[in-house]
Amino acid sequence: MRGKGKIFFMLAMLTAMQANAGEGWQRQGVVEGNLPASWQRLKTQMTYPDSWLSGHYSDFTRWQQRAREEFRQSLLTPDSTKPFAATQISTQDRGSYIAEKLALNITDDNRIAALMLTPKTPGPHPAIVLLHDHGSKFDIGKEKLIRPWGDASKLASAEAWADKFFTGKFIGDELAKRGYVVIAIDSPGWGDRGPMVYEQQQALASNYFNLGRSLAGEVAYEDMRTVDFIASLKSVDSQHIGVLGFSMGGFRAWQLAALSEKVAATAVISWFGTYEGLMTPGNNVLRGQSAFYMLHPGMPAKMDIPDIASIAAPKPMLIFSGGQDKLFPAKAVDDAFNKAHRVWASQHADEKLLTKNWPELGHVFYQQQQDEVFPWLDKWLKP
Repeated sequence: MRGKGKIFFMLAMLTAMQANAGEGWQRQGVVEGNLPASWQRLKTQMTYPDSWLSGHYSDFTRWQQRAREEFRQSLLTPDSTKPFAATQISTQDRGSYIAEKLALNITDDNRIAALMLTPKTPGPHPAIVLLHDHGSKFDIGKEKLIRPWGDASKLASAEAWADKFFTGKFIGDELAKRGYVVIAIDSPGWGDRGPMVYEQQQALASNYFNLGRSLAGEVAYEDMRTVDFIASLKSVDSQHIGVLGFSMGGFRAWQLAALSEKVAATAVISWFGTYEGLMTPGNNVLRGQSAFYMLHPGMPAKMDIPDIASIAAPKPMLIFSGGQDKLFPAKAVDDAFNKAHRVWASQHADEKLLTKNWPELGHVFYQQQQDEVFPWLDKWLKP
């Protein structure tokens, strides 16, 4: 190759090399589905320095106080000072217990409705705060767990939900029959606080951030206030308050146990895992939208999911997961179970942590699970 031909060849090679270099640079920043291109490298940086298991702490009580304060600050929600000022909207006699629909100031900014069940027997009674799921079904929230009245369409919707996920049972009514005061509220967007549609969630969450707040923080703080409200009632034994939640409500349950010292026992159904196991391509939490109800800015850099739940140790906690649950891979669940057991065991309280994988079940809270959960709650909440 001579003269101009050689020059043209060299220029072509140089152009190709520059183009390839440019393409290579661009590929390093390509988004992979809903994940940043560097997601695998970023995951290796998640060392959870504020975990009890990190080895950075020697006094569990001091760690627990610090971790709880850190978690509370991440909610971006100020403390409320308004009285609850609860008033009765309607009531229904259900034989051994009374059902009430109440209005109360759940925060200084929000007055909402709650459903509450109270046994007719003399109190004070142990209590359960029930936490509803997501399910992409917004017309009902608290009614998923306590049978509604006075609205035929809500009742039909709630009965269909109970048939699908709870073997036809209303969990709150079953617990009231066992002697518990039971309460449930709607999270923002559900039931009387909605209904919204699926696509609104991301915008709602971003606008909370624009207002200096957090959607997930609002949910968590309102759950804390629900515990505070029920603890203030004369009909309730404030030393024996439990929480129970299914799916997103399960997330809310272990989160609430971590945040509130008033929670005496916690039952978590179908929401547990590690970030390592859940932050993988194809997992439901990567879709955004519903995930914003469970995202606290900065917390995943400090503690893993079981680390946060373990702030509640050594108090009793039950965590059930379904082996056929496609939302929560078995390894993510097992790894989270192991982490939690290490924390409870470090406080000589491993017998107070009950974890179980139901191989034949999916994302449900069926009768056979209820038959184990309800007596377990009785064990810890009925003196």
